[in-house]
Amino acid sequence: MAAMGMIDIRAVQKFYGKTLAVRGIDCTIESGEFVVILGPSGCGKSTLLRMIAGLEDISAGVVAIDGTVVNNMEPGERGCAMVFQNYALYPHMSVAQNIGYALKVAGVPKAERQKRVAAIADMLELGKLLDRKPGELSGGQRQRVAMGRAMIRSPKVFLFDEPLSNLDAKLRLQMRLEIKRLHRELRATSIFVTHDQVEAMTLADKLVVMSEGRIEQIGAPGEVYQRPASRFVAEFLGAPPMNMFAGRIDSHGRVVLADGSQPCPTTRWALPKDEEVVLGVRPAALRFAAAGTAGALPFMPELQEDLGSELHLHGTAAGTPVSISLPGGTALPDGPLYLTVPASAPHLFAMRDGRRVEPITEPSLTQQTIPLDGDSKWNRQFSSI
Repeated sequence: MAAMGMIDIRAVQKFYGKTLAVRGIDCTIESGEFVVILGPSGCGKSTLLRMIAGLEDISAGVVAIDGTVVNNMEPGERGCAMVFQNYALYPHMSVAQNIGYALKVAGVPKAERQKRVAAIADMLELGKLLDRKPGELSGGQRQRVAMGRAMIRSPKVFLFDEPLSNLDAKLRLQMRLEIKRLHRELRATSIFVTHDQVEAMTLADKLVVMSEGRIEQIGAPGEVYQRPASRFVAEFLGAPPMNMFAGRIDSHGRVVLADGSQPCPTTRWALPKDEEVVLGVRPAALRFAAAGTAGALPFMPELQEDLGSELHLHGTAAGTPVSISLPGGTALPDGPLYLTVPASAPHLFAMRDGRRVEPITEPSLTQQTIPLDGDSKWNRQFSSI
């Protein structure tokens, strides 16, 4: 028996006139998975979602649901339910009527409709609002009504098109938790489109990162964050974004930055001499070091952002803008500051195509870094750094 809600996307393209908006997408979404498609505005993620739903024609390639090609099927025949950014509720109908409208159109008897609407409303904590109109509801309540209208059809696949974009930060958090809870209960295949990396990282079983109509990387959120496959993914995921240092490869396979410094003296890459590269380091991975430490970069702080739980320090190192993430309440010392890159921290990307390059040897931990805890004199001098 075919899995319920399994989606195969093969070589899918979308043209608008002569403009290629989606460029040969290949992806398999397993039954019951929660997949988040992440990318900037205009990358093609919503277009891809709408092609799966049947709201956009597919210019080339194939979309199959449970083994059945749906390219030429009407949206209502595909077993998908979509939740939109703008809720798309009927303003003249009550909450109960909005949720149960699809059942009414399908000819489900009134008693059965009322029973199923009540069950969905109870699940979404909408029971006391069934007689209200959408205009009397908050944004979060309207979004739950939109979800209830999708859920009552018992679809194979839920499609979410940036459904939380119009909500404030507190409501977005509440709705993320609600959506995750409902997915655990319903186990329906879900595809969620967003440009918000927090939504993507917290909701996804599988993350699909898109750029300019292409898939940059597919994987579990932690895998994509820890081992970005391209410079685009590395810079798009993370706040503040990953620090990027332009450099080249020397005759020993090491990275030399534009100012001649070598922040990773023990790490080598299998690239030809003088190959242009970009060295990436997450702001939270950088460490302060003592003057004279091998590979240490002088750091000139320019701006602090105190977020309470975190302190973001912005400045320059090796002629490059650099951000550092520190624990909240960190006390910075007087005098010159130096940064070092721990052996496990660097990410390398080829300048020519932006793709990830892996080191060829395990780095030896020879750098002299300042401890982050313990009773050393460095810890006392640098407080909690």
